[in-house]
Amino acid sequence: MADTSPAVAPPEDIASAISDTCVEKATSPVGKTIGLGMLAGAYIGFGSLVAVLIGAGASDLPYGLTQIVAGIGFALGLILVLLAGAELFTGNTLMTLPLAQRRIGPGQLLRAWGLVWIANLIGALLLVLLAIAVGLHLAGDGAFATSAIELAAEKASKSAGSIVASGILANLLVCVAVWMAAGAKSAVDKVAVIVPPVAAFVALGLEHSIANMSLLPLGLLAQTGTGAELPAGLSWGAAGANLAWSTLGNIIGGSGLGLAYWAIYLRKT
Repeated sequence: MADTSPAVAPPEDIASAISDTCVEKATSPVGKTIGLGMLAGAYIGFGSLVAVLIGAGASDLPYGLTQIVAGIGFALGLILVLLAGAELFTGNTLMTLPLAQRRIGPGQLLRAWGLVWIANLIGALLLVLLAIAVGLHLAGDGAFATSAIELAAEKASKSAGSIVASGILANLLVCVAVWMAAGAKSAVDKVAVIVPPVAAFVALGLEHSIANMSLLPLGLLAQTGTGAELPAGLSWGAAGANLAWSTLGNIIGGSGLGLAYWAIYLRKT
């Protein structure tokens, strides 16, 4: 008899599953958390490399289509995180759901967030250093480096308010992807629900702090051996500011979504 069950579980079941997963993550041993966090930073970094590569051929595609294709390529990162298993800070902002249920405490939440954010950063930076060592930035007669620098410069030029607002929107989409993937019943179904929201946030140019942990250093280091000049305003200080403000926006977006689903499906009246 054919299976007629839906490919994705209903939202109320997903809410319970997400809560259970977040409790497990919040109480995970430090070493495991850091190791999986470093993997997530690297996995998202691979998505960044693919997006930059696609952007290097942007002149051959009309505006809009290039951004969508780059977004689809970037989705590789979240697919690797969710299917291979890793700890991603932006997805873990959904921990506000079990926090509201009082299944975890504020200290556990902040510990988990802090460890994973730092581990994501380490993983992302290591991947970028390896990419530069391999010479990926020299691909396409420097087209890859140009794409990386232009993208990083665009991010570094945004105002604090713009980055925070953009970060909110970005993580709403990322957490919706994480949410739907938690309810998907096969690897194919998970990929199917991950790609559209991730492609959307990339195509819209929104700010994802963990993606920026690779995109900004990549742009700053892409001039190595190419003779390319960094645009005014693109600096390590500007990169740090972007990470700070995009992290704040991501926390607001993901935490708000977690609290919304708690209030709708899991709040005890």
